[in-house]
Amino acid sequence: MTVSVVLFTADLRLHDHPPLRAALASSDEIVPLFVRDSAIEEAGFGAPNRLAFLADCLRDLDGGLRERGGRLVIRSGDAVEEVGRIVSETGASDVHLSAGASAFARRREERLRKALESGGRRLHVHDGVVTAVAPGAVTPAASDYFAVFTPYFRRWSEQRVREAFAAPRTVRVPHGAGSEKVPARGAVPGVSEGLAEGGERHARRQLTAWQRHGLAAYEEGHDDLAGDATSRLSPHLHFGTLSPVELVHRARAVGGAGAEAFVRQLCWREFHHQVLAARPAASRQDYRTRHDHWRSEADAARDIEAWRQGRTGYPVVDAAMRQLRHEGWMHNRGRLLTASFLAKTLYVDWRIGAQHFLDLLVDGDVANNQLNWQWVAGTGTDSRPNRVLNPVTQGKRYDPDGRYVRRWVPELAAVSGPAVHEPWKLRVPERDRPDYPEPIVELADGLARFRRARGLD
Repeated sequence: MTVSVVLFTADLRLHDHPPLRAALASSDEIVPLFVRDSAIEEAGFGAPNRLAFLADCLRDLDGGLRERGGRLVIRSGDAVEEVGRIVSETGASDVHLSAGASAFARRREERLRKALESGGRRLHVHDGVVTAVAPGAVTPAASDYFAVFTPYFRRWSEQRVREAFAAPRTVRVPHGAGSEKVPARGAVPGVSEGLAEGGERHARRQLTAWQRHGLAAYEEGHDDLAGDATSRLSPHLHFGTLSPVELVHRARAVGGAGAEAFVRQLCWREFHHQVLAARPAASRQDYRTRHDHWRSEADAARDIEAWRQGRTGYPVVDAAMRQLRHEGWMHNRGRLLTASFLAKTLYVDWRIGAQHFLDLLVDGDVANNQLNWQWVAGTGTDSRPNRVLNPVTQGKRYDPDGRYVRRWVPELAAVSGPAVHEPWKLRVPERDRPDYPEPIVELADGLARFRRARGLD
């Protein structure tokens, strides 16, 4: 009786899962294994919202396996050590794993390979699971990776994306593989009240609804803050409850401008994965330094806290930050605006903002979170590193009726139209003024400080 282990990581699904497919094809029985790796939580990545969403995903994955005659095996500890224990307990000869892009994932792969080979076992690492195109599969002539998105997108679009695989019909798991209980969302403290539901079944229902009713209008509506016309599939991509390969195929099958714009956004995700794979230090260091001398945390403490709490006095910034706290998710346009405000208008180190996002975002992905923050801060791959987004102008453009602001900033619910973006200009008696803070900085002053710091004046 041959046995293989499938180590699930950022691929918590049964549909289109190459490691699972390969293991089932080569072995009589498999161990579907997930390790709650202590190193991840010790490094600060075990945020409550992601742990709660993960619990949903694991419970759903276990349910799907049980419907097919199997079950999910869950262990806690060091991933390499736990895989070694499972191999010893079941006599498994092969371990299958999806390739990762982060330095942590690559170190895990190397440690696993050495540990398994020393015992005469084999590790199989599969590309095309976490991303549709592997990080190193597309390279320019003079470098090992693309540092500019547009040429990457051009080459990425030319790649043949493999067909998506169906979910298996039957999974047989050896009896000797003991497991911890499947975690429950309710056991996680500090979870955002409006956190979405996780798991592959929910993800697939959401994808089908989006494909039918949202995809066609994506290009024209994805920046509309109040319209909420994005797919909201990013948490499912982060946890791998949806396959990027399947998303590309399903979007292209619909066709049209909306599908093209959506696929372009999928490619942005993969662009950041290939940058991080080539430059792993970019998760914590400037990708391209501007020799910034950021305000110290002590000097900027009040401004940073006002930003975190959504009390900056700039309504669209505050609305987005409150959405983040309530849902563990934020509209993409809101992410750009809040990041620009912190890093450039307040001139605070992008790492402080990136960490706050990782503390709350259910889709908090190292590659996309850190490199998007660097893009906005001007230390990343943006070809216009000194652009500063004006929250008033942007608010009027992307929330012209103020519906998004009024949804998340109830203090301004009685203010009508675009005036909601400049409440300090309201001509009302003092007693009728909304209980909302004055701006913590004048935009002109923030811009002048940033330009001086970057040596632009």
